[in-house]
Amino acid sequence: MNNNNSKRSIFLPLLLAGALVTGIIIGIYLPGKNNADHQSSIRIKSDKINSILNVIESSYVDTVNRKDLVEAAIPAILKKLDPHSIYIPAKDLARANEPLEGNFEGIGISFNMLIDTILIISTIPGGPSEKVGLLAGDKILYVNDSLVAGKGISDEIVMGMLKGPRGTVVRVKVLRKGYDNLLAFSITRDKIPIYSVDVAYMVNKNIGYVRINNFAVTTYEEFMKGLKELKEQGMKKLIIDLRGNSGGVMEAAVQIANQFLKEGQLIVYTEGRKQPRNEARATGKGEFESGDLVIMIDERSASASEILAGAIQDNDRGTIVGRRSFGKGLVQEPVLFPDGSGMRLTIARYYTPTGRSIQKPYDNGFDEYFDDLNNRYDRGEFEVSDSIHFSDSLKFTTPGGRTVFAGGGIMPDKFVPADTSGITPYFMKVRPLIYQFSLKYTENNRETLKKFTESGELEKYLDKQQLLDQFIDFTVKNRVKTDTGGLKISEKLIFVQLKAYIARNILDNKGFYPIWEEIDTTLKYAIEYLGK
Repeated sequence: MNNNNSKRSIFLPLLLAGALVTGIIIGIYLPGKNNADHQSSIRIKSDKINSILNVIESSYVDTVNRKDLVEAAIPAILKKLDPHSIYIPAKDLARANEPLEGNFEGIGISFNMLIDTILIISTIPGGPSEKVGLLAGDKILYVNDSLVAGKGISDEIVMGMLKGPRGTVVRVKVLRKGYDNLLAFSITRDKIPIYSVDVAYMVNKNIGYVRINNFAVTTYEEFMKGLKELKEQGMKKLIIDLRGNSGGVMEAAVQIANQFLKEGQLIVYTEGRKQPRNEARATGKGEFESGDLVIMIDERSASASEILAGAIQDNDRGTIVGRRSFGKGLVQEPVLFPDGSGMRLTIARYYTPTGRSIQKPYDNGFDEYFDDLNNRYDRGEFEVSDSIHFSDSLKFTTPGGRTVFAGGGIMPDKFVPADTSGITPYFMKVRPLIYQFSLKYTENNRETLKKFTESGELEKYLDKQQLLDQFIDFTVKNRVKTDTGGLKISEKLIFVQLKAYIARNILDNKGFYPIWEEIDTTLKYAIEYLGK
């Protein structure tokens, strides 16, 4: 197995791609001198699309459904604009808004179609898919023994197959990078809560940590609740974790940025061909206008995450730590149609306070646009900051004299490479079993485990339970041969994950993240940085 491919299945963000379909038309009736009566003289009106549809309805050889043709034409039109203008059919609109508005019942994954294959973009923390070991980057080839790859199945059909009533089971087989054979999973559907703030806790006596996984209509309230709790516990310095946060509701990011900036400071402004410049400025009524601040980002931090990070960086208010963000600087406006369908149309670009657009180019096609993260990985950008190059034309300067760049995401002030030190072929084989063992261990020891109410105390107990030995026995029973060399390298990574998942089963994210911190090199760097 290729070790680089193994690492890619964990760290590499997911690709989105569309298929361009071309057709060859044969047997066209070409009138000649002797059959001029068969010619049709079409007088095209100003609305060319409707005229074409009218001609098809009246003259096409077979019966057609005009509505179906319209539904197919709209996405094709929007694909000519930009990567983020999309059409949402009526039956999908409510589902499309679920991550921003509430919860749903299903298996708990975010997916997209890569060519004709279902590609898992992410698993919802604590959801059914994460629990059984599905990973971002997995490609679903079978659902309930039915082949779904290469069939041209639409998103709505995929969602219909994967979503369903709580308690029902769906079986999937996935292709994972670095594996020759398909991996099979049985997933019990459940109600999937979607929280914007995963956790807010004190990493030490004066540093607080808040992790925001997306920006929804409830994000600001969730964040303020967490901020208040941390301040009551003596927080003087703050870390906000936006890694993996692909964005969402722009207003939520603006409201949160307002908590850190002085009155009148620019947070963000938007501008488009038909949209005049619209500024958002701080009110001066923030709850954390002073105190050291770190924002953590990575290559999957996008859109609203970049607005928040850019506002903090450009106003010299805090330090950005991690890896270069995705680079989405386009603003979409929802448009609703009478039939219940909708469109998210790009109407403007947003600009950080120094005036930079962080939108990465998409002139060379959407495939190359979404493949950019792949290319970053291949260039070594996830491991070495020197592999990242910006032209002088993209250089901007903050009021405090820091150099920042436009045109492809937010570049952190302090670069922290992706940590691949514990990843081995052996780890990749046992990774799907870590949560399975953790869940089984929890169920077998729940009465004892539920006595613990603090993550630290629970971890001290688990440290004494010979978890690693029990886990190795579990993997052998599941037909994974122990690799002594690989185990030695991956031992800490496996052990910490076992403890963290067991703690999540008992204490939710407030049990999980304080333990996961031990293997989170970016967070450890941020804590050390603030400590200085």
